[in-house]
Amino acid sequence: MNKKRPHIFLLALIFSLLLVPGRAQNDFEIVKNADIFISVLRELNAKYADEISPGTLTKTAIDAMLGSLDPYTIYYPESQLEDFKIMTTGQYGGVGAVIQSYGKDVVFAEIFEGSPAAEAGLWAGDKIVKINNQMVLDRLPDEVNTYLKGEPGTKLTIEVERPSTGKREVFKVTRSEIKFPNIPYSGMLDQNIGYIKLDQFIEKSGSEVKDAFIKMKGEGMKYLILDLRNNGGGLMNEAINIMNIFVDKNVTITQTKGKLKEQTMSFNTQNSVIDKNIPVVVLVNEMSASASEIVAGAFQDLDRGVIIGKKTFGKGLVQNILPLSYNSSLKITISKYYIPSGRCVQNIDYFSSDTNALRVHIPDSLAVGFKTKNGRTVYDKGGIEPDIIMSDSMVSPVLFSLVYHNLIFDFANKYHAEHPEITTADKFEVTDALYNEFIAFIKDKNYNYTTPSEMVLKDLKEVAQSEGHFKAIEKEITALENRLKSEKDQDIITFKKEIANYLAGEIVVRYYYQKGKIMNALSYDEDIMEAKKVLLNSSKYKSILSGKK
Repeated sequence: MNKKRPHIFLLALIFSLLLVPGRAQNDFEIVKNADIFISVLRELNAKYADEISPGTLTKTAIDAMLGSLDPYTIYYPESQLEDFKIMTTGQYGGVGAVIQSYGKDVVFAEIFEGSPAAEAGLWAGDKIVKINNQMVLDRLPDEVNTYLKGEPGTKLTIEVERPSTGKREVFKVTRSEIKFPNIPYSGMLDQNIGYIKLDQFIEKSGSEVKDAFIKMKGEGMKYLILDLRNNGGGLMNEAINIMNIFVDKNVTITQTKGKLKEQTMSFNTQNSVIDKNIPVVVLVNEMSASASEIVAGAFQDLDRGVIIGKKTFGKGLVQNILPLSYNSSLKITISKYYIPSGRCVQNIDYFSSDTNALRVHIPDSLAVGFKTKNGRTVYDKGGIEPDIIMSDSMVSPVLFSLVYHNLIFDFANKYHAEHPEITTADKFEVTDALYNEFIAFIKDKNYNYTTPSEMVLKDLKEVAQSEGHFKAIEKEITALENRLKSEKDQDIITFKKEIANYLAGEIVVRYYYQKGKIMNALSYDEDIMEAKKVLLNSSKYKSILSGKK
């Protein structure tokens, strides 16, 4: 090892800093601590009792350093180039499938439409045994994923155990470029209402939304539902492009403000509007973030559409990708963004000088009022608060347990193996006969769970015992326990509709993929039903946007 090289590097770094006027005083701290870090790494390499991996230690140190900032500033070494590519383009080289843990095994949870995995004949539920003759049993999903991903055009063999037969089968698969669809589904609903489900903001998201919009306009669309639920965001320019479909040229959609002058700028629409009058409802939820909040916030602040759903995530920070040496990259937070009314949607203060305040949600009591284009008052409550807030639709404990114990997953795999085809995705439903089959399937399976009522009753017993009152109410407590058990035994019937809808989606996705699953849910989705009501009630739609609802 050349021990002089680190010091030559540091001298060069110091010299370069001195050449830059106005450098902050902590530049010296950077040089000093870089020297300390290199010294520690060199001493570990020379004298530590066992062999070390300098690359792994450096990655650990960088991750720990960035972990003290915000969660969106992330270092990507060369080894994570594929993950970096997925983040920026939505593309990767692989087989096109989602895998998950199943007990100690890893199984295919979902196969993508048109993917190498689908073309090879792999099914959801197939347990992965070997990849290229390498045993992968007892491996974690992330580890198995590294075997499945790779350069497009490369070949691999995948040995699986199919649960419907119990036999092992070998499939030959050629990896290809896998791209997550920006729009998994768009199409006409009833009553001249168009629907676009947008899952991400990456390259071409704006043009794809525009193409879907124009197509449906040609099919007679008079109203639009833009679904941004569970859309975690992405590229800001794609959010601007989408808004340009609905608002005039040269309208400010967002502004960014950062430490450097070049990080403070306005982002305006650049092209002629496609349709600035069509009524629009935007659906959001607590997982709608970043670029989704720019779009939803612009629709709200410009009084261009009605927002329905739940308060959004609250990510008002902007990141840039900086290339580093040796094919590594740094995604770094450089500024905050502000939507047309002037408010920022950021929900957590990562930059407070008070270290105890880090990662603390900004309370509603500190919310400041802003005005929309029509004069409505909106607040910076950390996220976009919908014009119509939908109630929380909590998953019942019985459904959660059935999903957690993979019983719906297993039954869907069994059904798929026994039925080569089903009716169209939008018409498929779980009939009474099929639901009875499901009940019979789970009859001898374990899916124990505790209801909120049982937890409250347990707490009551403990308090009564600690206070010495339990004997006086023991009979009543026992009677309540028996009654709750009786009611709980009926949960599979009480929550039949909810369970049947979930089961239908799990079955449909095995035949018609994600597109079919979305189509199947349209008929019972409460947010969509509310959106339809608002769009078809012109006076209500206008009153919301005027602030007179």
